[in-house]
Amino acid sequence: MSRFKRNSNAARNDSYQELTDKIVAALETGVKPWRQPWDPEKASGPSAPMNPTTGRRYRGINTFVLGISPLAFATQDPRWCSYKQAAERGWQVRRGETSTKIFFYKQLEVKDDASPGGDDPTVKRFPVMRTFSVFHASQIDGIPEFTPAGAPKTLPQRVEDAEVILRNSGVSIRIGGDVAFYSPSTDHVQLPPDAAFASPEARAATALHELAHASGASHRLARDLTGRFGSALYSLEELRAELASVFIGNEIGIPSDIPNHASYIKSWIDALKDDKRAIFRAAADAQKIADYLLAFHPTLAAASDDIPEEDDEANETTSPIAKAA
Repeated sequence: MSRFKRNSNAARNDSYQELTDKIVAALETGVKPWRQPWDPEKASGPSAPMNPTTGRRYRGINTFVLGISPLAFATQDPRWCSYKQAAERGWQVRRGETSTKIFFYKQLEVKDDASPGGDDPTVKRFPVMRTFSVFHASQIDGIPEFTPAGAPKTLPQRVEDAEVILRNSGVSIRIGGDVAFYSPSTDHVQLPPDAAFASPEARAATALHELAHASGASHRLARDLTGRFGSALYSLEELRAELASVFIGNEIGIPSDIPNHASYIKSWIDALKDDKRAIFRAAADAQKIADYLLAFHPTLAAASDDIPEEDDEANETTSPIAKAA
């Protein structure tokens, strides 16, 4: 039993490091791997990764992990599932295809005596991470052709979805100047005039990015926003907002390619090198931000409420290399 635990921990730690190393390598070349190329002529709507056998969208770090896959980029197909799930529906993962690792968190509850004096047992909770292997739809024979649910929204409609979130958030929006930012002291988002943006979708993306920062106010999600420009705390908040913008953009179907100061990239590299769990925590915080902001849209809020976290039954562990049926 103890040997199994040691092997599980080793696999878990390797998973942290493996993903972190991949992200650092991309950042060091100047590439932010979570940002998809944006072409308004080809953009057809939401692109959040989802499981075609459960209908659920992947969340948090898994949104990021699956979203950066070249398979998703090349095909515009967001579907991923396990070998077992595919087989149960008569689909076949092609022999030799390599899987992609995703992550599942849950709280492990352990009862323990509070003291030798015989107090009532207390429940201690420990976070546990497990990894699962999934395959992209393009690696699976027999899977039906991907058809988005319902008629895809036009780009103006998707931009309006972002504006609905902005209006319903209750955050004060001020227009003027040539810099977009959120001010914690006055609790307002500052945006340049519309004419300063290359397109309506670029304005929407910038507004949502700043709204992600605003979500950290003490009367909202209560994050520490006291970091000054150049500090580790400031750059971490930028990373949260960056990933939240990606999650929201994937859900709505608008770009999230907000320009970042070069110092942010360096600070992200340093933070990830120092702590292989940093990207996991940032992604978890970003998902909370995305959930909070999407709830300001009546339709998107309803959709989010129907999306539970991944569970053990929905994500059976599979071999990383598909074998013949």
